[in-house]
Amino acid sequence: MRSTALKKYQKLESPGLWREAPELQRREVVVAFGEASLTLSDPRTDSALSHWSLPAVERLNPGETPALYSPGRDALETLELDDSTMISALETVRGAIAAERPKPGRLRGQLFLLGTTMVLLLGASFLPGALVRHTAAMVPLSMRLSIGQMALADLGRVTGPPCADPSGQAALDRLAVRLFGPTAPQLRILPDGTALATHLPGNIITLHRSLIEGRSGPEVAAGFAIAEATRAAAADPLQPLLRHAGLRPTFGLLTNGRLAASAVEGYGAELMVAPPAVLAAEPLLAGFAQAGVPPTPYARALDPSGETVLALIEADPFAKEAPRPLMPDGDWISLQAICAE
Repeated sequence: MRSTALKKYQKLESPGLWREAPELQRREVVVAFGEASLTLSDPRTDSALSHWSLPAVERLNPGETPALYSPGRDALETLELDDSTMISALETVRGAIAAERPKPGRLRGQLFLLGTTMVLLLGASFLPGALVRHTAAMVPLSMRLSIGQMALADLGRVTGPPCADPSGQAALDRLAVRLFGPTAPQLRILPDGTALATHLPGNIITLHRSLIEGRSGPEVAAGFAIAEATRAAAADPLQPLLRHAGLRPTFGLLTNGRLAASAVEGYGAELMVAPPAVLAAEPLLAGFAQAGVPPTPYARALDPSGETVLALIEADPFAKEAPRPLMPDGDWISLQAICAE
């Protein structure tokens, strides 16, 4: 069963009134409280209308009822809730995230002293790498999610914004859970770009639309998602982003818990030309086996001749036995149309 960000709730849903923009009318939605996001769905079709990142949710009318929320400080969308359980859950998460944020005063002074000591001890030649590793290890989940969204927005400047057909995205969300379980990464389909797949901080994986369109099934896209998840598990995705940001923004993130969006500019273009890290066959095959996905379609997509991916093809546990289907036919049809205009 799908879990939520709060352990006492296995599943939490409530009705709400969603307004996509101030000039539009409110509409009834079903609000589902997940591990890292709120999903707003049409109660008649169950199709997802919007996804809100939990760390970014803001209360617009503290102490008032019905409660009014937005998905971010500058967002146009609003959500009106009068379900006390849902409101309590949101306020609990918001309070926990606020408590995680660095506070001015003693803690900031200690972190500044720590950073200064690192400068003195490690020296200018060794400092950048050490600072990146130390900062990445200190960044909490809420900030990782925020940085990941900034990186995704910068990537969209190169590739175009992620494809956003609601039915297609809902199908993609279900595929992510099928592959990775309750802690599934956010999967996003990009309409353009030279990279077939990338991974970002905050557990975000992007896939090129060509991995879906013109394919006979979702196995190839699933394979690339598994490969990117394996890369993300092998090396912290935040470290290359901080190396791109540079010494001063990284030091600022360590000392005051903030990273300006300008520090991420250009990272998307860098990702498009960076060669993907080479993966050993053993951890990659373990990822395919755990997800119940045959590695052969992914291997053939990388090398149609099969010569350079023979280890994946020969070790395919599903060569003679078909695995459990990745998604219903209706979801696959919706997913193929996710980039339709």
